[in-house]
Amino acid sequence: MQLSTLDYSFIIVFFAIVLGIGIYVSKKSGKDSSEFFLSGRTMPWWLLGLSMVATTFSTDTPNLVTDIVRTNGVSGNWVWWAFLITGLLTVFIYAKLWRRSNVNTDLEFYEMRYGGKAASFLRKFRAVYLGALFNIITMASVTLAAIKIGGIMLGLEPWETVVGAGLITVTFSALGGFKGVVYTDFLLFFVAMSGAIGAAYYLVNIPEVGGIDALMANEVVKTKLDIIPDFSNRNALIMLFIIPLAVQWWSSWYPGAEPGGGGYIAQRMLAAKDENHAIGATFFFNIMHYALRPWPWILVALASLVVYPDIASIQEAFPNMDETKLGHDLAYSAMLTKLPSGLLGVVLASLIAAYMSTISTQLNWGSSYIVFDFYKQQINPKATEKQMVAVGRISTVVLMVFSAVLALALENALQIFDILLTFGAGTGLIFILRWFWWRINAWSEITAMFASGIISILLKTTALGPLLFNAEDGVFPNWFEYPFVVIVTTVIWLSATFLTQAESQETLRSFYKRIQPGGPGWAKIVREAEADGEKIKKDDEKWSVPQGITAMLLGCVLIYTIMFATGYWIYGRTTPALILSAIALVSAFLLIKAWGRMKEHIL
Repeated sequence: MQLSTLDYSFIIVFFAIVLGIGIYVSKKSGKDSSEFFLSGRTMPWWLLGLSMVATTFSTDTPNLVTDIVRTNGVSGNWVWWAFLITGLLTVFIYAKLWRRSNVNTDLEFYEMRYGGKAASFLRKFRAVYLGALFNIITMASVTLAAIKIGGIMLGLEPWETVVGAGLITVTFSALGGFKGVVYTDFLLFFVAMSGAIGAAYYLVNIPEVGGIDALMANEVVKTKLDIIPDFSNRNALIMLFIIPLAVQWWSSWYPGAEPGGGGYIAQRMLAAKDENHAIGATFFFNIMHYALRPWPWILVALASLVVYPDIASIQEAFPNMDETKLGHDLAYSAMLTKLPSGLLGVVLASLIAAYMSTISTQLNWGSSYIVFDFYKQQINPKATEKQMVAVGRISTVVLMVFSAVLALALENALQIFDILLTFGAGTGLIFILRWFWWRINAWSEITAMFASGIISILLKTTALGPLLFNAEDGVFPNWFEYPFVVIVTTVIWLSATFLTQAESQETLRSFYKRIQPGGPGWAKIVREAEADGEKIKKDDEKWSVPQGITAMLLGCVLIYTIMFATGYWIYGRTTPALILSAIALVSAFLLIKAWGRMKEHIL
């Protein structure tokens, strides 16, 4: 595929602006570690919210959605749509708690909530486990998508894409720090959204597809349109709908959708001006992420079924593509090759924007773990601000190199998504409860982390998985694998919780005094403190969790109805679209009232 001068102009101008921003903020970002990783905790909600959206607008997301739609239909997206519940719990319950903690990273939380050597080990281990291992896997997934886009659209070899895209991104990330990431995310969001919508509109109307009406009437596409899985298909209903909504959202740790908040979402909440800005940023993110953004990708995925009905047709159209990278996720890139000059440049710039936004965020977040939670804790407790910024920049480069190497060995996006989900299965409940139940201790988290990982590895790499979950003669049905990991991991960590000693009164009281979590799970600690003449509960602090849960439920109704109404408007199904739109308006009104009551509980 040949790019025109106009296409190259869009891309070059975009690169120049992004690198210019990185260079412009580099001096201030390098002033100290707080500036480099949290921008001095002065960020407004709208800028942080857009940054969260831009970060999750990665190059692998449209590939993943395309893979899901082509394999399991539109309803297959419930594997990630269910995480909206997690996201809104973070908005209405956990965002203010994270902002109150005033930590530099979410891992610093461990030595605030827990005590002793176990807490110190947990913090250091997870700094490497999440900041390096999981972070590298996530970035490799994004880089794999860039490799496929580069191979399909530009005919680039995998190493050429990795070197070209990675070099620019790592330079910008190392220079600009968190402020550079957030500032450029503002630009990247609008570029990426424009490219996605423009591509969807054009590709649905190419002659091979024939417009939206012809697309909806296509026999292959019609079987993929259901937003809720077919109830007559029991296996699909359980795997694609029931398990995500009943189990997955609260039980699994997944980057960007951590139960109780965490990762780069927590980083942005910690960078907010105050609690209200942290809440506003996360709510804005969830609306944009779930309600509005998926449909351009879904439309392209549906159109790809008409043009490239199977993998063989993709291979036939792109015979030079590496066979190890062939998969349904390639269909998105394959469709983009049909864009005209000008729009092609915008879309390529938008994909580059998506790649840079996600990778730069992951690099800055991951290096913050390495600096604050490993280097300063383990290697150099007396590190100066200048040394910490230097280590942050070096670790940024190292993380990029390792993720690029791994990306060259991976094959498809859905494969990585499944690995990450299963690997964190069963740990999510701890992240939800640790704020509100005093009895959870450091050993609860250590046990859950290792149990989930070991069980997942055994099921994925040995004969145990097929033996237990074979669809034909296994001990359990194949859909039970994920709940099995959750159940076993939960039993193990609960056992460890009650078999090990609780955290000290000093640690628990100090945590309560700082965070004011409230609720019956801390009643024992509050009573014992009062009996000792120590006041740890503020008189004006009311427990806001019941109001938060109400707001979360109303928020779920609002965002899901907007998402589904949008889909039905696109499908041309006016009646359900009108009904859902009306429900969205009512739920928005009720949510505004609930939010007004909640604000009374925010300090």
